[in-house]
Formats: sequence, structure tokens, C-alpha cells
Amino acid sequence: MDSLVISHDVGTSSVKTALVSQKGEIIAHHVTGYPFQYPKPGWVEQNPEDYWKGIVENTRAIMAKRGADPSGVIGMVFSTQAMGIIPMDRDSRVLHPNITWVDGRAEEEAQWLMKKLGGKKIFKKIIGVELTGKDVIPKLRWIKKHKPEVYENTEYFLDVNGYLKFKATGKKAFEWTGACSYGFNLKKKDWERVVFKAAGVDIRKLPELVRSTDRVGTLTPEAARELNLPESIQVFGGCDDTQSAAMGSGANGEGKAHIYLGTSAWAGIATSRILKHKNGAFCLQSADPDKNLLVGITESAGSNIDWLIDNFYKLEKADPKIQNIYHFIDNETEGIPDGSDHLIFTPWLLGERCPVSTTTTRGTIFNLSLEHNRGHMVKALLEGIGYNLRWILENYERDFGLKTDKLRAIGGGSVNDNWMQGIANISGKAIETITEPKMAGAIGAASCAFVGAGNFTNFSAVSELIRVDKVFNPEPGKKEVFDTLFETYKAIYTDLKSSYKNINLHRFNN
Repeated sequence: MDSLVISHDVGTSSVKTALVSQKGEIIAHHVTGYPFQYPKPGWVEQNPEDYWKGIVENTRAIMAKRGADPSGVIGMVFSTQAMGIIPMDRDSRVLHPNITWVDGRAEEEAQWLMKKLGGKKIFKKIIGVELTGKDVIPKLRWIKKHKPEVYENTEYFLDVNGYLKFKATGKKAFEWTGACSYGFNLKKKDWERVVFKAAGVDIRKLPELVRSTDRVGTLTPEAARELNLPESIQVFGGCDDTQSAAMGSGANGEGKAHIYLGTSAWAGIATSRILKHKNGAFCLQSADPDKNLLVGITESAGSNIDWLIDNFYKLEKADPKIQNIYHFIDNETEGIPDGSDHLIFTPWLLGERCPVSTTTTRGTIFNLSLEHNRGHMVKALLEGIGYNLRWILENYERDFGLKTDKLRAIGGGSVNDNWMQGIANISGKAIETITEPKMAGAIGAASCAFVGAGNFTNFSAVSELIRVDKVFNPEPGKKEVFDTLFETYKAIYTDLKSSYKNINLHRFNN
């Protein structure tokens, strides 16, 4: 019998759980969603207990599909959204809702910290990227300043992965990939202590560091009872969802690239080099402890599409005759030419992290005229996300000399053939899709447990499990229109940057 791992992919809006075999097969899977809370403009929080409830529901569901037989299950692992901030006291009580990665409340603290460290220009020259109100250390400073009772009573700040490992094992630990979004020295494999000290954040409020493959512990009696699993189930370090998805894409060799299209989007390239952060791109610890991952994250992709559906297709979404609203809106783009008749929709509805770092910029519908309908809006939004990814990849080539002609696509958006062909045309690169694109994160996370348990010798075994399903090559005759619109797309940001800041900076910091 193949060894099995229960792999939880805890994303921005849902947890996807899969029972993964050593051959990379999905034996069973289940999805549970959870909400956001928006207490103020620019603030985005979630209840950490909702994550655990989803873990419990999904675990019981997938095991029920297997007849509740835990034989062969060697471990459990979590792959989670990055940059979570969950303060816990010495009695292991959660002191504040998770301040999520899309929350931008700490802009004043970011500006203050950069000024303290020599000013914005010097900070950017040394670190490679400006701090924003979405970064973790400014938000830790914000907690200390605005929620002093929370800060003082915090024993440890945990991210989502750390919180779930604690719920499962009773042990508080912070894994390397998650530590990257706080402040992690890739050379020393330790916290970036200088920046924490400058921010006035006590490094002792961060727990011990572990690798993705480390065995953290086994299930507590309470967790085993809730999950209906034996206490002997091992829990491994796991990783952030960006790194698990990258691993699950199969594009893990030196210089191999992938794109992810889900609630957010990103472009990533595997490398053994330690690269400087630049233009919103970050060099992060890979799920493979011996490698790194250059990644540029677009804050909002699928969530923008859901927003458009909720506001422009409300009746259709509620119509029982329309079984798949995503197919419906895709059909509305039929007959609309590439370039959407020169309509541009920038996808910065939650601000942006890469290819530009900004908490104040918001989405723009540019060049709207009477010839456009809502089908144009759909296509323009999909193309806007494609322009953003092209911009990231253009920066990679200019800033780091990393050029690729092929992109492995994963995430729910990769099942949309029209969108994949569009991104191929916009980027000028071949797009490969895989057979289980929505489960790439679960498979990538499971590989951490398989390597940790000794079932895999190393992470190269994962690439051999991933099968390419389709290939989309750039179509002839599309380059000129997309080159022109792409340059206009970048100019929209440059020309409106100060206007967005003037209208939003005060609103998002009060």
C-alpha cells in the first residue's frame, strides 16, 4: 500500500484538503470556505478558528470517503496563506483576529521605519524594495502602537501555518518559508534581527524556526479526537501556499517558471541564487530547504472576477438554469477582439504588491466608451491580469537576467483555455497546464511530508509526478496590439500614482 499524507492548502478564501498518495494521486478531496471581515477601509481580517473548523470538516470528509480508514496515513501538513499575524498569549488564547496579507493598515508605520533606517531611497537601495502598509513588520509595529495591551500580552506571534501546527500538536513553531514574509535571512537561516530591533519588535515574541520537512510533533489527544484520527499521525513543518504551489507545479528545476491564477496571482522562478528584492519581487525560501523562489505576487486576480460577477452578473449568478457562472461570463467574451476594443481594466482593486508596490492605488477602467459592453469588461479584466504578469516577467529579465520562454500554469484560473491562450498571446510565452491544477498546492505541501518522512529522497521526485495536460503557444499576429496596450497599461499606473495617493492615503490610515 502507498503511503498517504493529509495535505491542507489553506488559502485566502478557503481550505482545500486532499489525501495524497506517494504517487501524487488525489485519493479524496474536500473544500470549505470562510469569510473576511473588513472593520475599516484597507483592513482585512479573518477569524483563525474558521481555519481550524475548515481543517476539521475537510479531514472528516475525506476520511469518510475512504471509509474512515487511517491505515497508510503517515502524516499531515499545512500549506497556508502568507503574512498572517495571529498573536497568542501564554495561555494559548488568540488575542486578535488574523491580520491578513492583503490588509494595508500600517502605511504610517512603514514610512516611519524606512525613515528611521536612513530614508526611503536608502532603505530601497539596501533592501531592494520599499516597505508598505501591507508588510508584516510595520503591522507588528502598528499593533504595539495602537493595541499595546495585545502586544504586551502576546507570548508569540504566529502565522496561519504556525497557528494550525499549534492546534494540531500543541507546539508553537515558525517554518522557514513563512518566516520570509516576516523577516528572514536566507544566508543565515535566521530572523532578520536588525529590522525587528529597529521597529521596536521584541524578537523573543517569535517562536523557534523549523524547516518544511521537519517533524514538529504528533496530534494532541484533543486534535486527534476532533479530526477522528490516531494520535500517532505526524505533523510536518509545511510551507506557505506560494511555495507549495510552486512545488506542485513541477517547475522546480533551476530557472523553471510558473504562474498561479487563483484568488491572487503570481509569477515564480526557481533558483539556487539569493537575489535582492526589487520592484515588488521577493526572493523567498523555497519549500525545498536547499533552494529559493523568486516570486512576484499580484494581490487580486480571481477575487476581482468574483467582484465583477457579484456586481455585474448578480441575476445570472442567482439563476438556477446557469450551472456555472464562470463558463457563462467566459461565453460573453465570444466575438470580442483581443485587446477588448482598447478597453483596459487594471486589476489593482486591493492595491498591489508586484510589479509595483502600493497600498493606495486602486483599479481603473480606462478608455470606456459606448461601444463596450459587460463582455468587454470581463475580457479586459482577464487581460489586465495578463498584463500584470507580463510586467512581472519583464522585470525579472531586466533586474535578474532570468528569462524564460515557457510558463507552467496552475490554480483554478488555468482551467480556462481562453484565458490561457490570452496570457500566451500577451506574454509571448508558451503556457503549459497540468492535469490537477487546483491541487498543485496540496501536492506540493504533501511532498514536504514525504521528504520529511523519508519516502522521497529529495524534492526532484515531485516533478516526475506532474503531468502536462495542454500547451498554449502565442498566436501569430497578436503581438502588435498587445505590445501597444501593455505600454499604455504601465503608463496608467505612472500617470495616476500621485492621484491615487492623494485620494486614498488618509482614508486608508484612519
